[in-house]
Amino acid sequence: MPLVLYVLALAVFAQGTSEFMLSGLVPDIARDLQVSVPAAGALTSAFAVGMIVGAPLMAVVGLRWSRRRALLVFLVVFLLVHVVGAVTTSFPVLLATRVVAALANAGFLAVALATASALAGPRATGRATSILLGGVTAACVAGVPAGALLGQWWGWRSAFWAVAAVSLPAVVAIVRSVPGDAAHADGTRPATGAAGTPGPAVAPGPAAEPAGTPRSAGGTGARAELRALRSTRLVVTLVLGALVNGATFCTFTYLAPLVTSVSGIGHAWVPAVLALFGIGSFLGVTLGGRFADTRPLPLLVGGGTALLVGWGVFAVTAQNPVTALVLVLVQGTLSFAVGSTLIARALYEATGAPTLAGACATAALNVGAAAGPWLGGLAISAGFGYRSPVWVSALLVAFALAVAALATGLRRVGAGRRAEAAAPTA
Repeated sequence: MPLVLYVLALAVFAQGTSEFMLSGLVPDIARDLQVSVPAAGALTSAFAVGMIVGAPLMAVVGLRWSRRRALLVFLVVFLLVHVVGAVTTSFPVLLATRVVAALANAGFLAVALATASALAGPRATGRATSILLGGVTAACVAGVPAGALLGQWWGWRSAFWAVAAVSLPAVVAIVRSVPGDAAHADGTRPATGAAGTPGPAVAPGPAAEPAGTPRSAGGTGARAELRALRSTRLVVTLVLGALVNGATFCTFTYLAPLVTSVSGIGHAWVPAVLALFGIGSFLGVTLGGRFADTRPLPLLVGGGTALLVGWGVFAVTAQNPVTALVLVLVQGTLSFAVGSTLIARALYEATGAPTLAGACATAALNVGAAAGPWLGGLAISAGFGYRSPVWVSALLVAFALAVAALATGLRRVGAGRRAEAAAPTA
């Protein structure tokens, strides 16, 4: 794999740390900025909403630039708003920085997924995707606990400074490593002016496209990418991704009260439990990278079925601390193995829309990340206890398997009818 993929993963690590680290910083932020804890919790919601809205919107904006320029703009904006967040004394300003950071994060991830797929080659999309998502899992394992420790030692602002500092090497590496004038898939190259700056793409044939036409690095414009997103297979894949990720974050969000109140694990061990889930997520994306390109169907079917069984067993046996710890690792592994494979399949199903497909995958995952905790919170508020989010996770995975089965059945029926219509009549 090209070294630049690991550079992009470093940036994704910083962004993943930023997204999740507030879970350990909210009380300090509320106290320092003199707002309530629920108000400070809105910082997390603002980031999630920014990711959902920003993924397709920023991807379309990025289509007007080369991939290197898009990556640099998004990452530099992300870095700068963390500097602003680290120095501001205004809660509304901090809230605004979270929205802008999410927009930049969404745009960066969408372009990074397309870039990784292009650099890795057509048969290694799953492996390239797993490297990028390894940055997210590394954030779960190391970044989030490190942010919490920094917050305890030097205040919550130090965590924001740390995210900005980690982003800076990635900016330098992107300038040096990401090609600025890579050829489009249709053989065109960005034209250069007298000063060597990229100009409008010029085709090798007699006619060139109008200047300013949005293009992806695959040689398609925004309209062409939007047309490519009409694939039913892609829509189903995105729905499955949202459901699986919703199940993952439904339980993960309430993992601390689950293991302390139900499993009887001491509060001091909660960071270790969260790190165990992070280790599982790392193993999961590694497994997805190994099989997403060559054997995706067995991984999705087998992994999805095992995921459903695992959530059910976890819900029934959560009172046993040993079983709970084992299942935290196992479910983290299965969740991210299936989830990363679904992202890779989304990119495969929309090869004509490499950037917007990545954006839609990002948005779908964040829909799940927002809806899952909300549904789990509803179950807890209804009086079903901290075990109930695990049951919600099981239901979401069961629904995902049902959607997949229904889509497969409809596709086979449609294929059969088309075959009958094409058969010669006597």
